[in-house]
Amino acid sequence: MCRAPLPLALPAVALAGALLLTACGTQRAGAQDPGPASPHASAASGESCGASATPGGRSATDDAGPDTSTPGQAAPDGSSGGTATAREGVELVGPAGCPVLEITNYTAGTATYTVTYFLLSDTGTALTSAQTTVAAVEPGRTVRRAVSLTDVGTLPGDAGKPTKVRIIKVRSVPSAEAPSETGPCPASGVRVYADRGDAAMGLRVVGLHLVNCGAHTYHLDGYPQLQLFDEEHKPVEGVRILHGGEAIALGTGADDTPRPLALRPGEGAHAGLVWRNTTEMGEPVNAPYVRVVAKPGAAAVTVTPELDLGTTGKLGVGAWQRDDASR
Repeated sequence: MCRAPLPLALPAVALAGALLLTACGTQRAGAQDPGPASPHASAASGESCGASATPGGRSATDDAGPDTSTPGQAAPDGSSGGTATAREGVELVGPAGCPVLEITNYTAGTATYTVTYFLLSDTGTALTSAQTTVAAVEPGRTVRRAVSLTDVGTLPGDAGKPTKVRIIKVRSVPSAEAPSETGPCPASGVRVYADRGDAAMGLRVVGLHLVNCGAHTYHLDGYPQLQLFDEEHKPVEGVRILHGGEAIALGTGADDTPRPLALRPGEGAHAGLVWRNTTEMGEPVNAPYVRVVAKPGAAAVTVTPELDLGTTGKLGVGAWQRDDASR
């Protein structure tokens, strides 16, 4: 028999590899969440999770109202994470068999959260990873997302079945600045997002992408404007942002000369972020968040390229280039 786990809290901008929730059943998601970002985070149809109470007396279903817990309240004794706070964060809640991500926005603005987690076997072996995005969580609101342990795709033959969830990483951005790769066209008329990038021998290259999804021609000329932020959303100082990828390394594809671009509806452009994670003397600099302004006066978009700049103190950015498919 499984016993109900105790809630574990996670700051919304911190890594939390130690958070675990035992699970041995199915679950369902409520109506407040926009639909899972991967099949691993999709809701199951089990009715046993619908009315079950979570620790602290809260229901395991979605709750669109204010959280009833106290901000900064310590997690009960016995949780595997020890003492933790729920401030500006994500908790694993729900009775045994019904793992639920509970996201509470303690900030002053509407935020979009992306949660990455492992699904683990009974022995604690990571079987697969998954990611889910919860959009537009209003200040003071709590939203819950059920985690499926049954709809997990193909796993190694002898891997066993997932029984636990471990949160790896949580990122949050202002919803007004959330990147958009699919879905409705933003009010700006363009989508801006970052790809997963490429890493080799300490050299990192991540692409910024812009797609004109509006009804009019979109003009670009030059380099995107960047501002770096750390895990606590504080500006990162002391990093030089250099024009051209060749300032970091040759052959990255981010060293073309800037030229005026006129993107018709449906056309796109890209620019490269280039850096090294070399670490020597000094404190390494990490900047998971980058606020991107495509051109002067454009709406800002915050992406999460997870910059690990080491002690280099510099980041290269290429000029906007027309996508091959648009040429």
